[in-house]
Amino acid sequence: MAKKLEAEKELKSKLQSEETVSVKHKENIESEADLISIEEIKSKSMIVPAGDFDWDADDKGFGNYSQSDREKFEKMYSGTFNSVNKGEIIPGVVVSINSKDVVLNIGFKSDGLVSLSEFRDTPDLKVGDTVDVFVESQEDVNGQLILSRKRAKTQRSWEAINAALDNDTIITGFVKSRTKGGLIVDIMGVEAFLPGSQIDIKPIRDYDVYVGKTMEFKVVKINHEFKNVVVSHRVLIEDDLETQKTEIVAKLEKGQVLEGSVKNITDFGIFIDLGGVDGLLHITDISWGRIEHPREVLSLDQKINVVVLDFDDEKKRIALGLKQLTPHPWETLDPSIEVGSIVKGKIVTVADYGAFLEISSGVEGLIHVSEMSWSQNLRNPQEFMKIGDEVEAQVLTIDRAERKMSLGIKQMTPDPWKNIAERYPIGSKHKAIVKNMTNFGVFVEIEEGIDGLVHISDLSWSKKINHPNEFTKVGETLDVVVLELDEANRKLSLGHKQLEENPWDTFETIFTLDSIHDGTVLKVTDKGAIVALPYGVEGFVPTKHMVKEDGKSSLKAEETNVFKIIEFNKDSKRIVVSHARIWEEAKSEERKEEVNQKKAEAKATANAVKKVKDSVEKSTLGDISVLAELKEKMEGAEDKAKASKK
Repeated sequence: MAKKLEAEKELKSKLQSEETVSVKHKENIESEADLISIEEIKSKSMIVPAGDFDWDADDKGFGNYSQSDREKFEKMYSGTFNSVNKGEIIPGVVVSINSKDVVLNIGFKSDGLVSLSEFRDTPDLKVGDTVDVFVESQEDVNGQLILSRKRAKTQRSWEAINAALDNDTIITGFVKSRTKGGLIVDIMGVEAFLPGSQIDIKPIRDYDVYVGKTMEFKVVKINHEFKNVVVSHRVLIEDDLETQKTEIVAKLEKGQVLEGSVKNITDFGIFIDLGGVDGLLHITDISWGRIEHPREVLSLDQKINVVVLDFDDEKKRIALGLKQLTPHPWETLDPSIEVGSIVKGKIVTVADYGAFLEISSGVEGLIHVSEMSWSQNLRNPQEFMKIGDEVEAQVLTIDRAERKMSLGIKQMTPDPWKNIAERYPIGSKHKAIVKNMTNFGVFVEIEEGIDGLVHISDLSWSKKINHPNEFTKVGETLDVVVLELDEANRKLSLGHKQLEENPWDTFETIFTLDSIHDGTVLKVTDKGAIVALPYGVEGFVPTKHMVKEDGKSSLKAEETNVFKIIEFNKDSKRIVVSHARIWEEAKSEERKEEVNQKKAEAKATANAVKKVKDSVEKSTLGDISVLAELKEKMEGAEDKAKASKK
């Protein structure tokens, strides 16, 4: 080795010496050329040729070689160089390394250059090493052969990646960094994307733990247009687990107890890793008691024992149970609990029909809405209690075989309906709170548990009420009087208007038939109008009775006028009035008076004529002229009366 280094050193020194001589010789020629002009060179022969110069030497060929020798030597010369094409990948030998480039010998007529930055991954590179390079250009502007190791690596990598996809083979890559939704993997110089869902079969919460690791992958997708590669590590695990699953499921038996770890938690249950195969622990099989979410009982990565409830060989689905490892709470329920016992618990569910009270984990009883309060007006249990309330209740029924129990809360207080007739006799007056309303009346509460109904017809003597909310509101206090009491059926009929005297007894004396009163039109309908009469009374005027005296127009809303009572019914509290009847009857009276007057005039005329006739028979001839004159006057008066009649 030492001799080789010494020989190389001597060769290098010799080359430098020859180069120095050559440079000096060139300098002497240039200096001499500066002293001699072109003409002198032409006129004076400084170089004496051995013979005549052969200007066709290029065509004839140099040297004294025969044609066969020339072809032989040219063939030998061309065999010393490789044929290199652009875009080709060929091996090269490192001949020198400087601060900027690496010089490679690829067997071409000139050595190639590769940037030193392309060898960062090989810090131990030395002269004599062989590397694959990509021919970018046979000659650049300086005539230099340009090579690229990076492009050679990339192309070799793409070939390997495509082959891995086509042959479904495993490749190795280095996890470079984390990105949105996954990791970036370096596969032989090509960056590939590893989605978070393809890292492992279990959800990954921290991607950073994989950065800097070398892992095995399978290529699952290549986009040649954009040069994108997607890889998966999960498929390798799944392939291994598939075999394990088949073996595990084949050994499963119902009732078998296995150890597993919590892999994932959902709203409907928990997935348990049984060592290569997953099983589902449904939320209803976690605890005998009610739970809102599995996180209340278990946490991720927790080790637990579970029992196999069921499994499917084909789909490899396994149903697991946790609560089945402990006895059912009903089996250990205190035997002293029986009908009439007082129990205490927490409300776990509230429904429209009632609520469930949990007296111990897994033991619940139903409190029906009818057993929550003595009040008959309770309709919505959510108004009475809510989830989480701790209450005491009495056991009404219990069936240990069926694991059912009914409870009651109202039984914890005395029954207010007991001896109610002594506290609320018929005719007694009380104050009540309006609790609810319907179309037919108002439900009120006299005391807690004692409800009564005030029918809509018993709210007011005078006002016509279409709905109770026109008269009162929920939560208001209302004075009532007891009208009827049915203790057996727990029914109480109340009234409000009975607290006052019936004003219709008085109205009967005021609103007599044909009496005339002022009124204001409140509302006009298709059948007529509602009229406000004195003393807060309302009357009804039919459409045909709304016509005014002109016979064309009709009464309008908020118009005040006079009305005649044409109907009064105290029992049904109905008053019917008419405006048209007033002016119609007035005109009828005028016509009647006029007819009577005409009859009187006609009668007077007839008497006068008769008297004249009688006097004519007794009169003398001398009175004839006077009588004739009187007759003319009487006849004129009669004609005038006829004309007036017409």
